[in-house]
Amino acid sequence: MEIILGIIVIYVSVLVILYIFQRTLMYHPSENNYFGDKLEVNIEKVNIKTSDNINLLGWFHKKDLNKFKTIVYFHGNAGTLDNRIHKLNHFKDMDVNFLIIAWRGFSGNEGKPTEEGLYIDGLGAVNWIINQGVKEEDIILYGESLGTGIATEIAQNKNFAGVILETPFTSMINAAKEFYPYIPVNLLLKDRFENFKKIKNINIPILIMHGEQDTIVPFKMGKKIFQLANEPKYFYSTKHDDHMMVYDESMIKTLKNFIQLN
Repeated sequence: MEIILGIIVIYVSVLVILYIFQRTLMYHPSENNYFGDKLEVNIEKVNIKTSDNINLLGWFHKKDLNKFKTIVYFHGNAGTLDNRIHKLNHFKDMDVNFLIIAWRGFSGNEGKPTEEGLYIDGLGAVNWIINQGVKEEDIILYGESLGTGIATEIAQNKNFAGVILETPFTSMINAAKEFYPYIPVNLLLKDRFENFKKIKNINIPILIMHGEQDTIVPFKMGKKIFQLANEPKYFYSTKHDDHMMVYDESMIKTLKNFIQLN
């Protein structure tokens, strides 16, 4: 009996710790997988003020706002803007403008990340780019991993040029269950990012990209999101990519085609 009680106490203690520190486990602003890539595309560092008065760092590349589409890039749950340089460098060879923002609590920004806070950040980025004279129908939202949750939230019932989702998950609850199968995450999780519900409210062109070897977000989730998405929709996958997909010639061609198509 004492052994059983001890196990129960330990299990409940683990649940309490997970509940208290769950956002520390979800968001990793200090994680650094930056390998010294040098920016090869011209960017302007901009300040974006959110509706709740948080100042966000953004990198803005302006090629031609009237002639080309503009990508608003929402990055994942770890690292700084520097960690995306290896991706952004490829945009210089595309006919596209882009704005990438760092979330609250990331890249030296004030505040702490939460689901609602990141929605505010993402909307702030979109409003900022619209204030530069870009029309909604000339904007393409690009979500990477966690950023797919923000992209799907903002794209609902809107008339953007398109949405790109790289390694999307069905929901944060489902993703967490992959790592914590014996934990009642549906009861504990604060930030749920329910992409599987919101994808049905997106009625603009959508490109979903996922690697079959993804060890963070299972490939089956990307396939499920594609299944739920409305037409017109496109799917790009590779047999070798893990969670951070490689910007090889095939992916770059896919991105270019999607951008030009829309």
